[in-house]
Amino acid sequence: MEDLLKFKETLTQEGILISFNGSFSNSIIEEIGRAIRTYLQEEKLSSGIISDVFSVYIEQTQNIRNYIELNNLANTLAGEAVVTIAKKNGYYTINSGNSVKKDDVKQLSDYLEKLNRFDKKELRKMYKEQLRKPANPESRSAGLGLIEIARKASERIQYQFQNQNETYDFFNLFVTVKGGE
Repeated sequence: MEDLLKFKETLTQEGILISFNGSFSNSIIEEIGRAIRTYLQEEKLSSGIISDVFSVYIEQTQNIRNYIELNNLANTLAGEAVVTIAKKNGYYTINSGNSVKKDDVKQLSDYLEKLNRFDKKELRKMYKEQLRKPANPESRSAGLGLIEIARKASERIQYQFQNQNETYDFFNLFVTVKGGE
């Protein structure tokens, strides 16, 4: 990249506070998480806002990492992902993108649509029900990540899938959290 000034101006214009592109390891997720917490604390935001933004970030990045591990995508181009956190007009947007197998797109899309139909009370009930279910040995999580994201979001979860190649689509997840003015 030759024009870092233009890149910086674009980030500023879009309100991007933090952006990461590459492989997500536990240590990268933790380091970025610490940076997010520090930044938000310095902004003198309420602990609730800090918790919501941080929680959405953690759930998104852990979901990506788990998907990559479960599908043996580590150290491949399909195993790389992107996450950004932006602030604009009193809201924080936590956006992520990663490759997903085309075979997984319909199920993921259907699940996100289901979550978007629920109100906060229904999401809380769904979360509690999921906690009581026995763990799926094929999964690396209790299946709570997207439910938790929907619970913290101020608006419906936005998402899209972009054709990447014959095997993968690129999954974009956009989550908005109410922030301070």
